[in-house]
Amino acid sequence: MTTAAIKDGLRASAGPGMGRDFGLVLAIILATLAGIFAAALSAASARTGSGVADAAAAPALPVAAPRPAILRATRRDADSVEALIDAAARRYRISGTAMGEFIDMAFAEARRHRLDPLLIVAVMAVESRFNPVAQSDAGAKGLMQVIPHFHPEKFSATGGKSALDPRTNIKVGVQVLKEYIDRGGNEAAGLQLYNGASRDSSNTYANKVLSERARLQSAMRRGREQAGTRLAVLG
Repeated sequence: MTTAAIKDGLRASAGPGMGRDFGLVLAIILATLAGIFAAALSAASARTGSGVADAAAAPALPVAAPRPAILRATRRDADSVEALIDAAARRYRISGTAMGEFIDMAFAEARRHRLDPLLIVAVMAVESRFNPVAQSDAGAKGLMQVIPHFHPEKFSATGGKSALDPRTNIKVGVQVLKEYIDRGGNEAAGLQLYNGASRDSSNTYANKVLSERARLQSAMRRGREQAGTRLAVLG
């Protein structure tokens, strides 16, 4: 009800003797309404303030570290990849966390270029033993031992990032290997070109990488079989 309506109502109902009391009555009513309004506003503010205080005081929940993307799959696939990470980490004596990150990057880039992910992992194993800061006298750098001055355009496309950055190194290394495989016509020929040993008819380098891939495949197969056994027992 507005102030004007209150005034009109009081004037309509007031008798001749009430004229002098009209102002006092109106003042009392307006004061009462003002008190009610102030109390309601105070209660609303208290509720809002309490909510903010509670939110501020609530302890932050711990955020779990994200698992490698390649583990976000079916349970059996995840087990086989975890077996791969564990086997490679133990063989090359690096942390499982670092190995998981390298393998995750390798899988992502290999799939982008339609290559076997395990071939990329095997190349890293042979080239650098998963040492991201490995450097050779010939200028090869990083996990896949890429030589930057042979592929300046590829590194420029990454924004000029260092060849020792694992993600950049794998990205460029996979591009180079893909080009060599396309040029050579098959994996073995492409690997020999990657190693700069295309004239080696014995394919020494390619055989070494392919043998490493077979070892990695065996690790994944064991992980898959163990997962299948556990599922059978639980089922």
